[in-house]
Amino acid sequence: MSAEEGAIDSWRVTLPCTRAEAEAIDAADDLTIDAVLMTTEEVEDDREHWRLDAYCEYEPDAAMIDALRALVPSAAGVAPIVEPLTAQDWVTMSQAGLEPIREGRFVVHTSAHPIAPPEGGRAFLIDAGQAFGTGHHATTAGCLAMLDGLSGRTFSNVIDLGTGTGLLAFAAQHLWPAAAITATDIDPAAIVVTQENAAANRVAELRLLVADGALSDEIAARAPYDLVIANILAGPLISMAPEVAAIAAPGAAIVLAGLLETQRAEVVAAFEACGCVLEAVNRRGDWTILRLRGGDERFVPTKPFDPKGRDGWALDL
Repeated sequence: MSAEEGAIDSWRVTLPCTRAEAEAIDAADDLTIDAVLMTTEEVEDDREHWRLDAYCEYEPDAAMIDALRALVPSAAGVAPIVEPLTAQDWVTMSQAGLEPIREGRFVVHTSAHPIAPPEGGRAFLIDAGQAFGTGHHATTAGCLAMLDGLSGRTFSNVIDLGTGTGLLAFAAQHLWPAAAITATDIDPAAIVVTQENAAANRVAELRLLVADGALSDEIAARAPYDLVIANILAGPLISMAPEVAAIAAPGAAIVLAGLLETQRAEVVAAFEACGCVLEAVNRRGDWTILRLRGGDERFVPTKPFDPKGRDGWALDL
């Protein structure tokens, strides 16, 4: 996925904490805070110098700050650091000191950490760029695992909506080399990044498009797709549900990511309203990856789509 460079994409709240507080946060499964929580060791083998970072989609209010403070009582009296993050901030953070990751038959690495793939697998070189999707974020890694789990099925027409770095499209091309693979993104810079990454990884035969979601004559002309991948964000997934369902073949596999576990029910409801059925869930910490099956018959919209999002198509959820 990608976003306009320089635009505020999310917010981060940072507070100091102890190792004991960090372990308690990591072990908790009943937190109701609408944010992604990450704890980090600031000083090696020092139990007192850890850090809590909370990432949220909206500017945190006083209630959010109070809830975070309650998790780290050792930080009483310390002013939290609250800062907006741009899309480029996320890219910079996601590339800092990354070690290779392994998901099924796939290995993803940067130039600084080259690694050979496992026998019968594939390694992808994905360096920093102006797009999201290095493989190290839980959503992208979870999508790799979900695709790897589909390797026993046959697909002939695949689309990756919001391709970012192109990684998931590359993985699909490796798993189903005879399939037609289309990769799209709303951001032209992401398509350039995908082209560069495809060349670096010797990935050929990809169809690349700049498109707003699935609203494109070229995308519609190539439909239906028997595998649809969309690793974006919960809001766009919900508003795009009718158009995604409309380009999916009957019984298609639909892999969705970029949503928090707290957002799962709303995303699933949006797709179920379009005839899709939930088949699998892969939870990675606060993040959730979904696999749905398209309806037995191809979804036919009864209202026009609104390219801006939710207004033209009102789902009755």
